[in-house]
Amino acid sequence: MRILGFLFLVFSLGLNAVIATAFTGTYGINYGRIADNIPTPDKVVRLLKAAKIKNVRIYDADHSVLNAFKGTGLELVIGLPNDYVKEMNANADHALTWVKDNVKAFLPETHIVGIAVGNEVLGGNDYDLSVALLGAVKNIYNATKKLGIDDLVQISTAHSQGVFTNSYPPSACIFKEGVAQLMKPLLEFFSQIGSPFCLNAYPFLAYTYNPDKIDINYALFQPTEGIYDEKTDLHYDNLLDAQIDAAYAALEDAGFKKMEVIITETGWASHGDQNEPAATPSNARTYHYNLRKRLAKRKGTPMRPKSILKAYIFALFNENSKGGAGSEKYYGLFKADGSISYDIGFPGLKSSYASSSRVSFKSTLLACCCLNMKGLILYIYSLFGADYRQSP
Repeated sequence: MRILGFLFLVFSLGLNAVIATAFTGTYGINYGRIADNIPTPDKVVRLLKAAKIKNVRIYDADHSVLNAFKGTGLELVIGLPNDYVKEMNANADHALTWVKDNVKAFLPETHIVGIAVGNEVLGGNDYDLSVALLGAVKNIYNATKKLGIDDLVQISTAHSQGVFTNSYPPSACIFKEGVAQLMKPLLEFFSQIGSPFCLNAYPFLAYTYNPDKIDINYALFQPTEGIYDEKTDLHYDNLLDAQIDAAYAALEDAGFKKMEVIITETGWASHGDQNEPAATPSNARTYHYNLRKRLAKRKGTPMRPKSILKAYIFALFNENSKGGAGSEKYYGLFKADGSISYDIGFPGLKSSYASSSRVSFKSTLLACCCLNMKGLILYIYSLFGADYRQSP
C-alpha cells in the first residue's frame, strides 16, 4: 500500500510538472508601447530591474523588446494581437510559424513564460472574432506542444468585466447569455491545460461610471464600511476583491469552481477628461500604493482566502498615442521620460541611473585603490585641482 501511495505521489508530481505557470510572486506590470516618446527597451529593462518588477506583459511580440529582455531574468508574457486571432484559428501552420518565430527562436535566453491570445475578445462587438478565439488558442497551444515548449509557456486570454452580468453582490455574478456559449468550451480547454482565468478589473472605471453608487474609499482600499454579501455571509472592504470574487462566482456557476483568477490589468489614471474627476495623481497614488501593500500580504479574497492574489498593474508608462477617453493616456506609474508619475516606492529611470553611476564610481575607486594607492591619491587631488606635493 505504501508503494502504491508513493507511485501516486510521483505520478501526481509528474502531472504538475508539465503545467506551465506564468507568474512569480504576486506583482507584475503591463508594458504598453502606444507612444512615441517612451524609453527604449534596454532602458525599460534597467527601470524594471531597479524597481524589482519581474513579471511583465506586452501586447505583441516585438523583437526589439524580446532581444532587450535576453539574459535579464525578467519573465515575459507576450501577446498575439486581436488582428491575428482569425488567421491563427483558420491556419494551424501559420500558428506554428508564429510560435516558432516569436517564441521558440528567443528561448531560453529571453524568458518567455506565456502567450496571451487576443485581449478582451469575448463580450466585444466582433462576433466572428469571438467565435475564432477558441480555435486560435488551441492552434497556438498545439504549436507549443509540437515545438516541445508547452511545459514552459502558458497559454491564456484576458477578459474584460463585460463578459459578466449581475456582478453585485459578488455571489450573484454569472456570464452573460451571449458570452456563456463561447466561454464554457474555452474554460474547458483551459481547465485541461492548467491555465487560469485572466481578468482585467478596474475599480477606477466602476467608480467613474457609478460615482453615486460606489464609495470612492471602497474603490481606493481606504477605510470604509464596505459591503456585505448575504448569500455567502462575506464582507468586502475593497472593490477589487469584490470584482475578483464576482469572477469566481461566475466560474463556479459555469462549472469551473477550481479555476484560479489572475488579474491581468488593473490601474488608476492620474489625469482624465472633465467627466473623469477621480483621475488625479493623488487618487492614482493611493490606489497603487494600497494595492501594492495588498499584494504584499500574499492573501486571497474573501471567497478564495487560500488562493493568493496575483496582479499585473496597468501600466508601466503614460502612453501619449492612445485614443479614447483622456484617462487612457495617463495610467502609467512612470512618465514618458522614465521619471515617476507619483511616489509609491519605485525609483525612476534617472534615479536608478544615478545610483548605478555611483556604484560604478565606487568600483572605479576601489580598483584604483587595489592596484595603486598612489594613483588613487593623485586622482582624488586632481578632482579638487590640487597638487598633492603641496599638502602638509
